[in-house]
Amino acid sequence: MTPGDEHDYGESARSDDGHGYGRTRLRLPENDPYGGARRGGRSSSRSLVTVVGVVVVLIAAIAFANRGGDDSSSTSANGPTADKPDATSTAATGTKPVQSKTGGVPSGFAHTQQGAQSAAANYAVALGSTGMFRTDSRHALVGTVYTTAAAAKLQGALDQAYSTGFLAKMGLDADANAPQGDTFVSRVVPVGTTPLAYSTATAKIAVWYLGLIGMSGTSSTDPVTSSWKTWSFDLQWTDGDWKIVSDQQKDGPAPVPGDAQAATSDEISKAIEEYGGFTYAR
Repeated sequence: MTPGDEHDYGESARSDDGHGYGRTRLRLPENDPYGGARRGGRSSSRSLVTVVGVVVVLIAAIAFANRGGDDSSSTSANGPTADKPDATSTAATGTKPVQSKTGGVPSGFAHTQQGAQSAAANYAVALGSTGMFRTDSRHALVGTVYTTAAAAKLQGALDQAYSTGFLAKMGLDADANAPQGDTFVSRVVPVGTTPLAYSTATAKIAVWYLGLIGMSGTSSTDPVTSSWKTWSFDLQWTDGDWKIVSDQQKDGPAPVPGDAQAATSDEISKAIEEYGGFTYAR
């Protein structure tokens, strides 16, 4: 995680997160609560994060995958289609999620490959939260999810990165508070994980995620937007838990945006207040 990567929560800084809407239609609210805010060029705050996506695409994919396979009309003359995805790749394992927390972050993950995946997903959520913008909570988060050596290297650099000037670009005051009546949004939502390497001592886990970043409010000129990234974590088993040694990010893969109408600022703010995050078991 390098300073100044502006919410690109890992080590790879970028100047543009490239939503790539292309020619796909994007419906905005009829009465735009953001005052018609548009960005011809990417603002400095936008290079800071990229998170959240098109739920409609996921719902459609789930519905497609779960269609009944009993109907004879859905089979060929040679029998059922043989190239269906393996259900075990996403099936529930029955393993209960961790019950303990350290500094507000799930901890005590199993010393298994699945435990490493669960740790990576939960750590992505923590590091992608608004807590990273406040000095005290950022110190606690980094000290909790990274190894002692890695955290020691990061703390000072992150304090410089999350400077008063940087916070101002995000629309926040020196204490990371949003203007009265506005809601600052920063969330990471893992879609899936995959082990790139695993041993009893170390693991490399990739987390594909979508997320949200921006300021929701009637006076905001930097509305909440979405993006997709893959976050890879090098983990080490230490002190009875998985901890991050290093991490990297890259863009995508991003699905084609849907044609849903963009929500108003009030709807976004209400949703952020009403819907909390999850503890990921896998």
